Amino acid sequence: MKRFILSLLMCLLFFYGNAQSASDKFNIIPIPAELNQGTGHFKIDASSKIGYTNQQDKKVAELLQQHLKNTYQLKLALQKGSQGKSVIHFSSPESDTLRLRESYELSVSPGRIVVKGKEAGLYYGLQTLLQLLPEKNSKSLDIPAVSIKDQPLYAYRGLHLDVSRHMFPVSFIKKYIDYMAAYKLNNFHWHLTDDQGWRIEIKKYPRLTAVGAYREETMIGRHNQGPNYNFDGTPYGGFYTQQEIREVVAYAAAKHVNVIPELEMPGHALAALAAYPELACGDRPGPFKVAAAWGVFEDVFCAGKEQTFETLEGILDEVMELFPSSYIHIGGDESPKVRWKACAHCQKRIKEQGLKDEHELQSYFVQRMEKYLNSKGRKIIGWDEILEGGLAPNATVMSWRGESGGIAAAKQGHDVIMTAHSNGLYFDLQQSLRDQQEPLNIGGYAGLEKVYLSEPTPKGLTLTEHKYILGVQANLWTEYIATTKKVEYMLFPRLFALAEIAWSKPESKQWEKFSGERVATHLATLDKVGTTYRVPEVIGLRDTSIHAPSYTIERLQPSVKGGKIYYTIDNFDPGDTDLEYTGPVTISAAAGKERIFKAVVISPSGRKSNYITLKLSNAPAK
Repeated sequence: MKRFILSLLMCLLFFYGNAQSASDKFNIIPIPAELNQGTGHFKIDASSKIGYTNQQDKKVAELLQQHLKNTYQLKLALQKGSQGKSVIHFSSPESDTLRLRESYELSVSPGRIVVKGKEAGLYYGLQTLLQLLPEKNSKSLDIPAVSIKDQPLYAYRGLHLDVSRHMFPVSFIKKYIDYMAAYKLNNFHWHLTDDQGWRIEIKKYPRLTAVGAYREETMIGRHNQGPNYNFDGTPYGGFYTQQEIREVVAYAAAKHVNVIPELEMPGHALAALAAYPELACGDRPGPFKVAAAWGVFEDVFCAGKEQTFETLEGILDEVMELFPSSYIHIGGDESPKVRWKACAHCQKRIKEQGLKDEHELQSYFVQRMEKYLNSKGRKIIGWDEILEGGLAPNATVMSWRGESGGIAAAKQGHDVIMTAHSNGLYFDLQQSLRDQQEPLNIGGYAGLEKVYLSEPTPKGLTLTEHKYILGVQANLWTEYIATTKKVEYMLFPRLFALAEIAWSKPESKQWEKFSGERVATHLATLDKVGTTYRVPEVIGLRDTSIHAPSYTIERLQPSVKGGKIYYTIDNFDPGDTDLEYTGPVTISAAAGKERIFKAVVISPSGRKSNYITLKLSNAPAK
């Protein structure tokens, strides 16, 4: 019996090892739950056909047909059913073998490709199939035989974009959603209002956009530079019409992305107060200006006036007509209590409601908005400050200041979305520890490795409490991001890490395989289509100092497939006119001297990474 068990364990280890090595060869992001390599290839040519089972499946089949036509100039015929040879068939099985609406199965054999899935699952199966296709200029369209069974780790996989500080055209918002869908993210958190601008048309309250959508100028540089702010002197503004919002929501829905609007309350309200000052504290409030600087401001919505709630409910009525999302995000973060403490209306509310203090007044505010949204069949999400003073009964918490808010909410039985700043999930943070080599940003560090190695589910929870962690989200705030190219630069390659921690099993994580193979391959694709991205530093070396007369740099690898590595040994910054690294390099230093080796990656299109430094010192270490 012992011998049988040992043999069984050896077989399982052999199978698992083969499955792992097979996954490594395909460079799929996010890595599938189960992948096994087969024998041979499926060849796509003019005789191939794309089949479908029903009209819903036909929509996905048409997406593949269009992709093949646009990318490879190959137009394949569509057919109902899977009959014939060389068929790529999309099918929604009626059986319950695929229990989750986002799970899928993909099978590639020499004579047939079959993609099975329900709803979003079939679409995600297509996204994986697209990643298996060869490069655009390949001589033949051969797809290696493989069997994949896949499903997501988390139900909620989100990406946020702030358009209040800087806004972007609808065409780019759609592109942003394309990026999400390609990597199986399913919730777009659209931050539409803040102190620096109100970006959504509300017909009942037209001054929100006529006044609140425009600021006189914009701050230059970081907000922590003290009182000596600089401003550009240029008016800035704009908003999305209700028709544009409907267009974005419909576009996202076709790609199985839910759009969650965020309207900040009770804080971050200066743009709204500039339009309707009567919603602020005091009997004669204002006037207010739409903020031109970044930061947190003391003027917030008055929690003591009934007019405040009547207005916000009217706004939310129009928001709910535009967004079918079951979730509406109401912010709730960074809301100072200074004005409430001095406001007769707010103090009266505290007394009448038997509240302890201004923190409980914020809880009253949030709970009242929640009751209104619940009465309309919707649920609220708020940042973790909504825990202060008591959490609204049905609220979902976004834990951003760390893991503690998420842990506290889950222990109270509330759903949680982890978006912890400390886990690198703020994509407005810089991607390198070398501040001077990064474009202007908010500061702090959130490199690719930090994002990838983070765990969305906090360790401070019991197994029973794990069920309250709905998923994970990364946030992209745009105080320091004014262009679409910079959005892309801050997004890639960190989006790849987000996709993998949101979808794939934690035990499948392998940083070296992820960064050196999967990321390098996907960045090469972005490089070819002209998408802006940050080139990661050379793989195989970190900033370091070594005390020795000589040292051999054995193996370096470019972080972008097809890229090249260039280096210097004279402390000058390397470029493509310097020495190309093609194999082991030995550097040496004379007695008492030092030698500085710097290496940089340059992509096929000419994009350049930050350099990595090795300082060799031939002197005794202090």
